[in-house]
Amino acid sequence: MTRKHYANLQGLMIAALCCFSLSLHADGLSSNLPIIIINTDASINAQAKVHGTMKVVNKAKGRNSDTDTPTDYDGHIGIKLRGNSSLSFEQKKYTIETQDADGNDLKVPLLGMPQESDWVLLAPYNDISMVRDVFAFNMWREMGHWAPRTQMCEVVVNGDYAGVYIFCEKIKRDKERVDLAKLKKGDVEGREVTGGYIVRVDAYDDGDATFKSKVKGEPNMESPTPTASAGGFGQFGGFGGWPWGGPMGQPSTVTWTVYHPKKEKLQPEQMAYIQDFVDRMEQSFQGDDWTNPDTGYQRYIDVPSFVDYFIHTELSLNADGFKRSAYFTKDKDPDDGTEAKMKAGPVWDYNLAYGNCNFCNANDEQAWVYEGCTTNPTPAFWKKLTQDPAFMKQVRARYAQLRRTIISQKNINRFLDSYAKLLSEARERHYAKYHNLLASNSQPQQSNGGWPMWGFGGNANPVAFFAAYTVASYDEEIQTLKDWFKKRLAFLDEQWGK
Repeated sequence: MTRKHYANLQGLMIAALCCFSLSLHADGLSSNLPIIIINTDASINAQAKVHGTMKVVNKAKGRNSDTDTPTDYDGHIGIKLRGNSSLSFEQKKYTIETQDADGNDLKVPLLGMPQESDWVLLAPYNDISMVRDVFAFNMWREMGHWAPRTQMCEVVVNGDYAGVYIFCEKIKRDKERVDLAKLKKGDVEGREVTGGYIVRVDAYDDGDATFKSKVKGEPNMESPTPTASAGGFGQFGGFGGWPWGGPMGQPSTVTWTVYHPKKEKLQPEQMAYIQDFVDRMEQSFQGDDWTNPDTGYQRYIDVPSFVDYFIHTELSLNADGFKRSAYFTKDKDPDDGTEAKMKAGPVWDYNLAYGNCNFCNANDEQAWVYEGCTTNPTPAFWKKLTQDPAFMKQVRARYAQLRRTIISQKNINRFLDSYAKLLSEARERHYAKYHNLLASNSQPQQSNGGWPMWGFGGNANPVAFFAAYTVASYDEEIQTLKDWFKKRLAFLDEQWGK
């Protein structure tokens, strides 16, 4: 199912939800967080960027106010909505491009981040803690890889208070972001055609350059269809798992997208090269000698990055893990004639992770993400890697190292407490704006036809469609998240050692 088809279905759902937003004007907004003020010439949509202006107030000392002189930026932008299921939420996600007066890309440093022109405003609407994405990105960086840098902020859009947001870098080939060789239009043969590429397994539309995997994903729908997880939605596979899975869903074919270069710049020879490389990589797991260091899968993948990505994803218990927003990179081959290997990452999209979801076994602390579920298919090589004793030996060693440092319970609690303190003021405004997020009566009731239905009394909340639990306060959410990490880590300690 393409994003275009998805959007058509989603429009019907949005109309049915009758989610009326609470309009709060931002007159006199004062915050300990940076404030971003956006005004547009036209309605912001998901199809194309519209022109607007953006002011960023981030004073080095003291509080920030929406009436202060901008510090980081005061200029033109192009802005559009982003996301799939999140398009139905009251709080919207945005893609922002800083521009000059003529609409050209304008690279600028923002909120302490290196200069670039492409940015993202992530809306933590379906994450009561507001920090799941921040934690995931931070963990990946501390593991030694690039991940989007983030800054919590408060946002005003066209005069209305829009809540707390995560301002962050967009995944992009750049020396300060995904540092790969630049693939030029004329790089169509020899060593020059070999990199750099960013590919991903994700939702896609007609504007993307895609190809189908030659290896069936997990679970293989040619086998008996797995039973939906407890707390899930049976044949529908879950709101956040489009395209639909199960009996009425897709076969177990994984679709790859060439994320960089974009389709309009990607040359036929470049597309042929990266598709062939991915085909060879995936098929290297299928032969009798697949574990041979010289002739098997290790010829094609950077094992340490795959070890880290595996641990990172399994810890997160992300309902979309491995099969949505899953990025990989392939750089240009070195001069010595060897072939550059594919690296796993960077990481992206963890709102449905860390116990925040009720389908795809994501509310079962003893489940495995690599097993897949009845939403999108998971590339088969992740499960295959668990069958290689040498790979799992590296997983156990790396996990033991991380448990003593980055993912110790003490370190995780310290991280959560620091953000709870940082957001102690802004979260009150955020939940005054989006008051249904803390309401326990916003859970859907099952209709006779098997489709969840919402009551219409001002408490409709699409987040409740897939929420694993509800909380009455932010403090309760942070404690729930701490408890979840304790349970998940206890399970992983039992499986991999500590």
